[in-house]
Amino acid sequence: MGGVLRIILQRLFLGLLTLLVVSVVIFVAVNLLPGDFAEAILGQGATPEAVASIRADLGLDQGMVVRYFSWLSDALRGDLGTSFAQANFASFVGSSANLGGVTVADQIAPRFANTMFLAGVTAAIAVPIALTLGILAALFRNSIFDRATNILTLSSISSPEFFLAYILILLLAVVNPILPSLSNIYDGMAFGERLQKTLLPALTLTLVVTAHMMRMTRAAIINLLASPYIEMARLKGLSPLRVIVVHALPNALAPIINVIALNLAYLITGVVVVEVVFVYPGIGQLFVDSVKIRDIPVVQASCLIFAAAYILLNLLADILSILSNPRLRHPK
Repeated sequence: MGGVLRIILQRLFLGLLTLLVVSVVIFVAVNLLPGDFAEAILGQGATPEAVASIRADLGLDQGMVVRYFSWLSDALRGDLGTSFAQANFASFVGSSANLGGVTVADQIAPRFANTMFLAGVTAAIAVPIALTLGILAALFRNSIFDRATNILTLSSISSPEFFLAYILILLLAVVNPILPSLSNIYDGMAFGERLQKTLLPALTLTLVVTAHMMRMTRAAIINLLASPYIEMARLKGLSPLRVIVVHALPNALAPIINVIALNLAYLITGVVVVEVVFVYPGIGQLFVDSVKIRDIPVVQASCLIFAAAYILLNLLADILSILSNPRLRHPK
């Protein structure tokens, strides 16, 4: 047990170190974006004095290193700053800016909750389907069902997300008006209505992530079917389905857990295109809107949340893989 705890602590330390490095990359990349927020907010009537006043009040006139450590220290305390776009600017002629406004955390929290709801609905649909198809494809490998499943999943994974989204909109919202084409979610909406408006983007994401999980499940199970203990189970007269589900699947959990965790991370970090297509009010849509107007605090916070979610789910996958497979606890 002590060895497992040591491995988990090592993974956590490496995850925190990775997040620190990623935070540096995020801050530098965001601050190197072309354009200037002060000039964007003032438009054509921008004067050098007004631009300088805004930059001074926002702290943009300080060095990048000073601004990074200030941002990092605030983020560690849970303060992600104030949205530039939501700030209440006063007159810039002969007076300073009044920067009272909406905090980044208040702006991101409801959007992140919407994204998590979308990811949860997608996972509830995609994971059982992928595992079932993977088990059946391994059970009937090289059959027509196996080949048809591989063709369909490869076709879905090879198609761009926006293409799949528009195909589903055409089939399920235009030709057969079953689901709404726009996901106009708002606070206080009933669960059933929220679920209905989320189904179309969730189905789009399901088509994208199912193939990875299904193919890994199939490959992991087939890789174990030639093992001696599987042959022994067959010699005992067990049914092929019982051999796969009871004997092969538990020993194939490590790679399956990893690919599921990677796809769950994608459901949080890679939903930008789907949210934009369906106008879904998630963090991906907020990220795109903030990039357009150079709202630096929101962009930095969104990127940091994406990175933290991806690293956290990968750490969780590593830990679950170690716990599910005793051989991984002793790599030597």
